[in-house]
Amino acid sequence: MVRQHHDVTLEWPDADRETRTIAVSEDETVLEAAKRADIALPFGCRTGACGTCTGRLLEVDGAEPAAGDDGRSTVGIDGAFSYRRSPRALKDRHRDAGYVLLCIASPRADCRIAVGASVHTELVDNPWK
Repeated sequence: MVRQHHDVTLEWPDADRETRTIAVSEDETVLEAAKRADIALPFGCRTGACGTCTGRLLEVDGAEPAAGDDGRSTVGIDGAFSYRRSPRALKDRHRDAGYVLLCIASPRADCRIAVGASVHTELVDNPWK
């Protein structure tokens, strides 16, 4: 059996567009693959409950997002990732807008993701800043 993997490009919006591309197999999460590649990403619970690891999908298989009639992203996040368990930290509107929990998400396509603490703060106010 051939092990399927996808190229996932991680992009840090706060670091002058620093990027790294890693191969992520379909049976591992983006967070696990990043750790294997010696890339530090923020995380907390590893169960999809806290949202610390949130990333924002920027591109799937070369298709950049475009706003639909309702202003939401048209990037197909449900086709881009599968989850090991329910992403409890994300509301439906967050998922519709392209947010993904990297601690429990495994890719199903090549994609580009915005990562880092600033992505999490797009969802919730940080009381510590």
